[in-house]
Amino acid sequence: MLELQGLTRRYGDVVALDDLSFTVREGQMFGFVGPNGAGKTTTMRIVLGVLEPDRGEVRWRGRPVDAETRRRFGYMPEERGLYPKMRVRDQLEYFARLHGLSATDAVSAAGYWIERLGVADRAGDRVEQLSLGNQQRVQLAAALVHNPEVLVLDEPFSGLDPVGVDVLAEVLSDRAADGIPVIFSSHQLELVERLCEAVAIINRGRLVAAGPVEELRTTGGERRYQVEVADATADWAAGLEGVTVLEKHNGRVVLAVDGDEQRVLDAARAAGRVTLFSAVQPSLAQLFRQAVQE
Repeated sequence: MLELQGLTRRYGDVVALDDLSFTVREGQMFGFVGPNGAGKTTTMRIVLGVLEPDRGEVRWRGRPVDAETRRRFGYMPEERGLYPKMRVRDQLEYFARLHGLSATDAVSAAGYWIERLGVADRAGDRVEQLSLGNQQRVQLAAALVHNPEVLVLDEPFSGLDPVGVDVLAEVLSDRAADGIPVIFSSHQLELVERLCEAVAIINRGRLVAAGPVEELRTTGGERRYQVEVADATADWAAGLEGVTVLEKHNGRVVLAVDGDEQRVLDAARAAGRVTLFSAVQPSLAQLFRQAVQE
């Protein structure tokens, strides 16, 4: 597994990371989310050895990560890390050779990922001639071309159209199914929620929530219920102790409940005929807002 243990990093008086720790299992799709400036990119650069932490370490399969281990990692930065005037196929072959592949294997790997990511018809073009979405596909191919043991991706879905998102999501899911830990950051929380088994939420350099998405939904948010009462008196839920009205629409309300929900059901019955009473799991976006605002 990939372990981040107590990572701390300062830039002068600014604390970018403050004792950050979490673990990504092999074969796990792991979302790394937080507001702008929370420390996500700094964390990824430390994992890849671009930056050194002031304290803490990164471990892979129980051992500290060194330069040789990092050659077996795949990294996709948020900023374009490609040579704009170099042609797509030549560039991928070059990156494959940098990671230790033979000339023959580099040609084969570049050809495979060009086809898989849908840029075969642009293989002879310079990167600067491509759309932003196709550049993003080539950037991902560069991260994958040496068959890495770990994938670390910073905003990989940025600039992609829905078809590109689907292609990338399928590739990442396949990599995870092959046992590779895939950690990626994204502000597109609906994608993180759909794709990831587990997440870490970071704010101001500190970990504020981490774990399987389903577990966080169960334990990491308020208990929420949606209730619909036919012919109810107005604002029947207002003033109930330990109850916050989150949404109201056409007689249906969503409530955050602290304590026994049965008293809410009793109040609803007293207000009219109850046509709906069900638990609502918070979305990842709701968990995110709650975690970063606490």
